[in-house]
Parts: sequence; C-alpha cells; structure tokens
Amino acid sequence: MLASLKEFRLVRQIALATMTTLAALSIAHAAPPAAPTVIGPLPFNSTPGAGLTRDYPQLATEPYFDLKLVGYTEEEFFVQGFATRYETPALARGVALSTGHPYKTRIVVHRPVDPAKFNGIVLVEWDNVTSGYGIDLHWEYSREYLTREGYVHVRVQAQRVGVHQARSGLKEWSPTRYASLDLTAGGTILDDSLSYDVFSQVVVALKGFGQSQLLGNLRPKAFLAVGQSQSASRLTLYYNSIQPIHKVVDGFLLQVSGGPFRTDINAPLIQVLSENEVQTGGYANRRQPDSGTYRRWEVAGAAHVDYWWVMYRQALAVRDGLTPPSLACQPEPASHVPLRYVLNAGYHHLARWVLRNEQPPRAPDLVTTSLSPVVLARDENGIALGGIRQPEVEAPTATNMGIQINMTPGCPGNYGMHIPFSEAKLSQLYPTERSYERAVTQSVRRNVRDGFLLKEDGEEIIQRARNSTVGTGRPVMIH
Repeated sequence: MLASLKEFRLVRQIALATMTTLAALSIAHAAPPAAPTVIGPLPFNSTPGAGLTRDYPQLATEPYFDLKLVGYTEEEFFVQGFATRYETPALARGVALSTGHPYKTRIVVHRPVDPAKFNGIVLVEWDNVTSGYGIDLHWEYSREYLTREGYVHVRVQAQRVGVHQARSGLKEWSPTRYASLDLTAGGTILDDSLSYDVFSQVVVALKGFGQSQLLGNLRPKAFLAVGQSQSASRLTLYYNSIQPIHKVVDGFLLQVSGGPFRTDINAPLIQVLSENEVQTGGYANRRQPDSGTYRRWEVAGAAHVDYWWVMYRQALAVRDGLTPPSLACQPEPASHVPLRYVLNAGYHHLARWVLRNEQPPRAPDLVTTSLSPVVLARDENGIALGGIRQPEVEAPTATNMGIQINMTPGCPGNYGMHIPFSEAKLSQLYPTERSYERAVTQSVRRNVRDGFLLKEDGEEIIQRARNSTVGTGRPVMIH
C-alpha cells in the first residue's frame, strides 16, 4: 500500500511537471499574432486646437499640412485585442512570457483617397514617446514625399507612456475621446512587454486578415516598419527578437538610433544616422558593416532632429497644449541640414530592396580624427568630412553641425547648431547668384547619381537655390 502511494505521488509529480513543461512550451512557441478588433474610423468631433474637449486625434496633421490638396485622408481607429508579453534578450529570439492580456490603443492612417495613386507600400511607424506623448517623426519629416509618391503611412501607439502619461498621454489629454484606452492590462503590466505583439497585431489588421476598413480597398504589396530615436531602439529589439517569430514586417528603416542588429534576419534594414549619434552617441566605435540585409547611412552636418522638424513640432505642440521643443538657445539651435531627403531616398530604396531585391547604395562613413573620445574631422568651416554630403555641406551658406559647441546651458544637446556665414564670406564663396546655383546643382546631380537624393527632391533643391538671395548681396533668407 505504501509503495503504491509513493508510486501514485511519483506519477502525479511527473504528470504535473509534464503539464507545466507543455504549458511553458505553448507560451514559448506562441501562435502568430492574432487579428485584433478594429473600431472606426472615429469622427473629428471638434476642430483641432479649439474647445476644451479635444475630441479630435491628438497631433492631427491639418491644418498645418493640407491633406485634401494632395488627395489624402487622415483617419483614426481604435485597435483592441489580447496580446502576448515578450522578453527580448539582446540579439536573441524573443521569449513569450504569458498571453491573453487585454489591450486597446489608437492608430492613425494616412492614405490616398484614390486607389490609383497608391504605390503598394505601407509604412508602419512606431510612435516615439520620449516627450511624454506619441510623435510620428517619419510622417512629420517626410509627409510631402510620402503623399507625393502614394505611400500609406500608419502611426501606432504601442507603448504605455503615449496612452497613460499624466497630462500629455492620450487618456488624460482627452478623456472624452481616449478614456477607454489601455496598454497595461488593467494596470497589471507596466514594462511595455505587450508593445511588440500590439505592433504586430496592427500589421496583421492592415494586411486584411482582420478588419479591412483600415485601408479601404487598397491592396498593399509590402509593409515597412519605421521608427526614430527612442522608437528606433524599440524596433531594434523587435527586429532581433520578434521578427524571427512573427515575420509580419517586410523591411525596416530606423532613424538616428538602433543597433546592433542580428545578421541572420531575412528582412532588409536601413539605418540613417546623424553626426550626433556617430560622435556623442559613440556609434563610431560600434559601426556594423554593411551586408546583404543591412545598410548604414551617416549624414554630414545633420543633427538628431533638424530645424525644419523643430519648427513644425512647435506649431502642433502649442496648438494641442503639449510641451514644445525648446528654442531658447544661442547660437541658433538645430542644424539646417535636412534629414528628410535622405530618408526619402531610404524609403525608395528599401521598397525596391523588398520588392525587387535591388541592393541600395553603400554610403561612406563620417571621418574621425579620434575614437577615444570620438571626434569628427572637419574642414576650415567646421563642416564634417565624409558621410552623405548634401548641398547644405557641399555648397554651404552656414556651418551646420550635429553637435553643439559653446551653446547656452540647458539647450537640447541633440539639436546640433547652425552658424550663418557673414555676408563677406558669402560674397567670397559665391560672387554671383549663378555661382551659388551652379554649386548646388553640382551637388544635387552627384547625390542623385549616387542614390542618396531622389530626382524630384533634387529639382526642388535647385529651384530653391535659383530663388535664393545668395550671391545677390541681399540678406539670405531661411528656406
């Protein structure tokens, strides 16, 4: 009898251990991301910036960019479902920790009204939440290009800060509109471990396996994940740990952050870096070589964020009662070297890489004089050497840097700086208006040839140089 009882207990322990192991294996090999429920599109019940209820999408694009004029619409949806928590070990496959956690978040879709304009590419942007609210920087940088070329852009609020942050998070910013949102499973999960599956589920919904109203009757060919700075870092973890499991994204473009990246992931990735990351961020000491699935583009003169984005962000943030970027700096903060043109080329090449297996161009590195500490080599004007060299550094009218030197204390360190040349120096460099236009045109043609500037963007830059006052003796206007 005693022996039988011992045997029973042993069998029971083995059975329980087996069940526990099977349960763990079930979580570790979680099913592909589910198709979530989609609610919307949600109406604009108040004019952006007007009234106290704020019953409109936070940081709505209009009126600062006229979507109707370019044949686009902006629609907000709620997405809800049950997500899996993932651990994301460095450079390793993700581990599913638990599943079945309820969530509800918002996404915003920018798409062409006319299906004939759609180019087949959907950019899915992981919102940056560094400021305490979600920001879709890729859209804000490249909206003119994306709407010109027929992309769909989707911003995804995957992290709890964008929903739950005091005052600026969606729930408190507009309880009228966003009170029901939750990315913490009722306050039980506070580490953003749901964010990866939430992002994947949105892509699944966009692909049409769930609700099809997100894209209307558009037929996508490829889905590209994009992020900037903080969200690029999150997408690095996604790329290394979640992409091998879910495989719902076709390619990645990460701006001013990210890495290191696994080399065995069969999804192409382009990384665009400014001077700021290469020097102060230490990327010069951990450069990852280009490969059959990876490109690193370093942009001379560029900063973590540029002047043009700061100006646009100021207007939207003030309108919506959010904290705007600081401009209380001397000398003038924020480099005027635009990243948008290089990003535009990046989207173009990444799409062709995914759809046609056409390899993008390889870019030269920024030149360094020291790696400990990292110091970039500069010419007599203080302009960095090497890297992708846009007309702002090849036909300069100012010194633009991605780092700050002798700036007012408290200035954002990643804005870089802009020091205009004197009128005397401009007259020496460009004695006639035509000489400036020729220098810009030469730079544009080389960049277009090398693949770092699109032809249409180049024509825009040349036209701007043609209309400039450089070489006329009149004051140079910012443009």
